[in-house]
Amino acid sequence: MPLPMNIYQQILSRYWGYSDFRPVQEDIIKSVAAGHDTLGLLPTGGGKSVTFQVPTLAGEGMCLVITPLIALMKDQVEKLNQMGIRAIALHSGLSREEIDTGLNNAVYGDFKFLYVSPERLSTEIFCVRLPQMNISLVTVDEAHCISQWGYDFRPSYLKIAHLRELIPNVPFLALTATATREVIDDIQEKLKFREKNVLRAGFERRNLVYTVKQVEDKEKYLQDLLTRLPGSGIIYARSRKKTRELSEMLRKRKISCDYYHAGLGPDSRSRKQSEWMSGRIRVIIATNAFGMGIDKADVRFVIHMDIPDSIEAYFQEAGRAGRDRKTAHAILLYSPADRTGAVKRVQMNYPEIDRIKQIYRSLGNFCQLPVGSGKNQVFDFNVAEFASRYKFSILTIYSSLKFLQMEGYLELTEEIFNPSRVKFLVSRDELYKFQIANADFDAFIKLVLRTYTGVFTDYVTLYEESLARQAGVKSGLIVRYLKRLNSMGIIRYIPQKKTPVIIYTEERLDVKSLHISKEHYRDRKKQYSSRLDAMLDYASGKSRCRSLYLLAYFGEKGTKRCGHCDVCMQESELDLSKYEFDYIEEKIRKKLEEKPLLLDDLVKELGGSEEKSIRVIRWLLDHNIVQRLLDERLSWEG
Repeated sequence: MPLPMNIYQQILSRYWGYSDFRPVQEDIIKSVAAGHDTLGLLPTGGGKSVTFQVPTLAGEGMCLVITPLIALMKDQVEKLNQMGIRAIALHSGLSREEIDTGLNNAVYGDFKFLYVSPERLSTEIFCVRLPQMNISLVTVDEAHCISQWGYDFRPSYLKIAHLRELIPNVPFLALTATATREVIDDIQEKLKFREKNVLRAGFERRNLVYTVKQVEDKEKYLQDLLTRLPGSGIIYARSRKKTRELSEMLRKRKISCDYYHAGLGPDSRSRKQSEWMSGRIRVIIATNAFGMGIDKADVRFVIHMDIPDSIEAYFQEAGRAGRDRKTAHAILLYSPADRTGAVKRVQMNYPEIDRIKQIYRSLGNFCQLPVGSGKNQVFDFNVAEFASRYKFSILTIYSSLKFLQMEGYLELTEEIFNPSRVKFLVSRDELYKFQIANADFDAFIKLVLRTYTGVFTDYVTLYEESLARQAGVKSGLIVRYLKRLNSMGIIRYIPQKKTPVIIYTEERLDVKSLHISKEHYRDRKKQYSSRLDAMLDYASGKSRCRSLYLLAYFGEKGTKRCGHCDVCMQESELDLSKYEFDYIEEKIRKKLEEKPLLLDDLVKELGGSEEKSIRVIRWLLDHNIVQRLLDERLSWEG
């Protein structure tokens, strides 16, 4: 007879339709519910959001969720609202009035989740309201961003710990899919954990077949590969142009595909994503803008056309395959020319310090911001217009802004689409009087009130095209009505926009006062280079199980070979089963770790079949796992 479900399982079943948690999810939930600061390490697709959403729904109060990914934030809030769970998102793409209204709702409304981007945490308006909220849990998503040793360091994350002064005794939950041992320790220290507490699901993905294929003509190989691989997949490319070119090439070969990148319009992105999610499109070719928050379980393959910047990025992107725990493939196409390109990439990602300062000065002029002002101000940032006006390459601009962000001078958000929003500024009685006095607006106001609810208390998303279709008019007329009512003080109308935003986290400095430490610059460049070197080492390596390489990078030891990556498959040529190979290899390791031995002595001590032992020893020698010393003795290198 099955055991009755506990409260957490009941919530999981009611809202998500699952009867059981994935590994470690429930451990994390119980840990934070007991009031413990917790660092949860869950691989991509491991269900991180469940670990804070379930305990929050099970108890009193609201969860404060901090995440730098605005698109993911908006997506999660929309999903929660569709499930009947009240959630709200505050980020720098919103107006001050919207943020003010949202904070009021968080204080006085019956909300369960408040999503906030990290740069909002240090604003006065947020710090004043936070103690008035009934916060039961603080969740820090993408927690590796707090560590200068991490691959995506963001100084705004360093301000998270000051929340403990405003809301003491509230437990913190830090979540990440990728963290080395160094980063794990750093996260807990920077967030001021009351005691160390790490719960991990482990990085091993037994169902994922890792393969590196060294090929000169990647495009031709890709075509052949897609005829052999079954099911749905993602192909990652580094540039927007390349996603489009690959899509056109594959369509000519009658392969069902489309391309996706952040430069597309919101309708186009939504349509392409929906068609791929539903299976109408088999393959999506994308930049790394695609994937965050994508919950498609049956992705059978992820192919990388280019070398990612780090093992962390590769592991996260490859991990979008096989979330249904069935066999899936993570394939990296590699050529010797990629190493040359990687060297150039280091230089491009780290412009000279003088160039970074030039871009900082030009940005202040572009935003028309006087020196000594601008702290916490937000500016729309049209990178194409900026590049054209000041004659910088777009890559140099982004690389320089990324470095200025790591130094704590500003924040650059991803490109986000904010649809139009509207809120009535007058009461219902005042609006009724206005309609009587202004008959021309009466029908339009009634249309808005019929279509949207909550417009007197909150900003509501409004779609001009939808209203135009209902009224049988052109959308331009709808916009004119909205602008007129806005100018008359009846509504606050915020038109739609799609742009990144720049937030000055410090006041604008004169370039002479802009301190960029040469030591910091050198260290950050070195860290980037070492992460890229590790990725190249993975790609060019032929002697170590791919899965074991990735696990070792993240500090996990003692696991067995996966048995199905391209390196392990070479072992099958020895005419030994995986069990036989691993058994003999383990005996060899133990003997040689005790002391180096001559080949004949080692074979005798191993016992069993001499022929099989020699085959494994030869393989280990060929792959530099066992070394031959000057005196002919064999030594274990590992």
